[in-house]
Amino acid sequence: MSSRTGRGRAARRRAAGRETSPLPSRDGLDPARLRTPPDGAWTTMREHLADRLPRVDPARIDAMLAAGEIVTTAGPLGPASPFTPSTTLWLHREEPDEVTVPFPVEVLHSDDDVLVVDKPHFLATIPRGSHVRQTVLVRLRHELGLPGLSPAHRLDRPTAGVLLLVKRPDLRGAYQTLFADGLVRKTYEALAPYDPSLDLPRTVVSRIMKRPGVFAARTEPGPPNAETRIELDTHRDGLARYRLHPRTGRTHQLRVHLNELGVPILGDDVYPELCRRPDGDFTRPLQLLSRSLEFDDPVSGVRRRFDSRRTLQAWDNPAGWAGGPPA
Repeated sequence: MSSRTGRGRAARRRAAGRETSPLPSRDGLDPARLRTPPDGAWTTMREHLADRLPRVDPARIDAMLAAGEIVTTAGPLGPASPFTPSTTLWLHREEPDEVTVPFPVEVLHSDDDVLVVDKPHFLATIPRGSHVRQTVLVRLRHELGLPGLSPAHRLDRPTAGVLLLVKRPDLRGAYQTLFADGLVRKTYEALAPYDPSLDLPRTVVSRIMKRPGVFAARTEPGPPNAETRIELDTHRDGLARYRLHPRTGRTHQLRVHLNELGVPILGDDVYPELCRRPDGDFTRPLQLLSRSLEFDDPVSGVRRRFDSRRTLQAWDNPAGWAGGPPA
């Protein structure tokens, strides 16, 4: 494939990504977006969808097509709609069964442009995989009546603390760019074993890569892409509270960096060893907290700072952290 052809396809994908769904969100959940390939041997869209969505009962696809529930910008598809290449379509997929995460999302700040919340442990930021309605985004869109709400950045599902969301779609790019360009001062707290031989403060710089299909991220040789300033706040009884200032935002960055220093974060189910946790197990949450966000607002120019009201349970109540859900 020539570079010109590759650039053309990339441009078409970007243009497709900017298309607006003809379907509205449903209880805060956006419809799924699919893009047909540029060629294929399918006669109808129905045939393509049956191959594309092997986990969906073909009878369910037939019912959705008959009801006009699968649409393109040209209108609803029908059972006999011919296959059309390079076409975007939308549909509401059936939702997976989910265990309710029994912790509220606390609002720290709200204005015309942004919403800042204190995310609890165990609640994902956005829908992904088996976590759909039990996510910050879908909950708040539904509870607050904000269908255009979107996150400016993300926190891992096990991580608690300050999370910034944007209310107006036209401002989304401005706030997301702050995070992408490293213009937000982020401070985290983590609880991990105390190692008196660890020379702190220090800045850890490495190359962290997350491979598709592999849950854990890994440090690899090559140009660095992850940087974290690590400071010791205090320690007692073999446990330390660390302050972390990530300059970049690689997947699992803080967890990888502390683990590689020999002090993995308490409650980590991935580092140093993967441990499968049942969906309904809300004990021993990861002791990692997004403590604060500070930045120059891209709309008003005002310096803003938002602080979490949460505390890490293993520090305040070690017995409760080991034996029960977070407070």
